Amino acid sequence: MPLVAKIAKKLTNYRDPHSFASRRRSKRIGPLLKMIEGIYAVNGAVKILDVGGTEIYWNIVPPEFLDSMNVQITILNLPGVKMPGDHGRFRFAVGDGCNLREFEDNSFDIVHSNSVLEHVGEYERMVQFAREISRIAPRYFVQTPNFWFPVEPHCMVPFFHWLPEPLRISLVLRFNLGHWTMASSVQIAVQTVQSARLLSRTLMCSLFPDGKLVKERFLGFPKSLIVIRDRM
Repeated sequence: MPLVAKIAKKLTNYRDPHSFASRRRSKRIGPLLKMIEGIYAVNGAVKILDVGGTEIYWNIVPPEFLDSMNVQITILNLPGVKMPGDHGRFRFAVGDGCNLREFEDNSFDIVHSNSVLEHVGEYERMVQFAREISRIAPRYFVQTPNFWFPVEPHCMVPFFHWLPEPLRISLVLRFNLGHWTMASSVQIAVQTVQSARLLSRTLMCSLFPDGKLVKERFLGFPKSLIVIRDRM
C-alpha cells in the first residue's frame, strides 16, 4: 500500500506539466478552450468562475492563450481553504458551491468545476450544486470521475469504491492510500471514505439535463464524465 501512495503522488503531480495527470487534463479541456475563443470573439473578454479550483490547475493552459483571450478567472473555495490575494488574471472568493447567493444570475461567461462535484456531499447537495452552476453562467464545463472506472481516483486502489463501506473504512484505518493518509481514528476514516461519492453517467445526466455529456476515456474505459453547456 505505501507503494500505491508513492505512485499516486508521482502520477498526479499537477505542479509538473509533464506528469500523467497534467497531460490528461490538458487534453480534456479542448472543448473549454473552444468555448473561450467563441466568447472572446463576441465580447472581447471572458469571465470564468472556477468552483473549488486552484491557480495551479490553470497552468495546463498556455498563459499566452489566456492573455490573448483577455480571460479573468475567479477561484472560489470554502472557508478555511488557504488562498492568495488577488493578482494578475486571478481573483479569489470564499463561498459554498451549493449556495452561491453572492453572485447574481449569469454573473460569469463560464462556470468551470473539475473533480469537485463528488465531494459536495449527499444527493441533495449535488442537486443544489448543479442548480447553482446552471444559474451563474450560460455556459458550464463540469468534470467528475466516473463511478464505473475500475480505479478509485483519490486512493488509487482498483475496485476500492465498489467495496462495502465498512471494508473501505477498515482499509483507510490501516494504510496510506493514494492521496489519503492512514486515518488515526474511526471517525476520520468514515469522513475520508464519505468525502468522495463518485457519480455514474445516469446521475450526472439527471443533474445537468441541458448539458452535453462527454466521456473521457483511458485504455478504452470511461474514466471521467464531463458535462458541457455552451449557450451564446
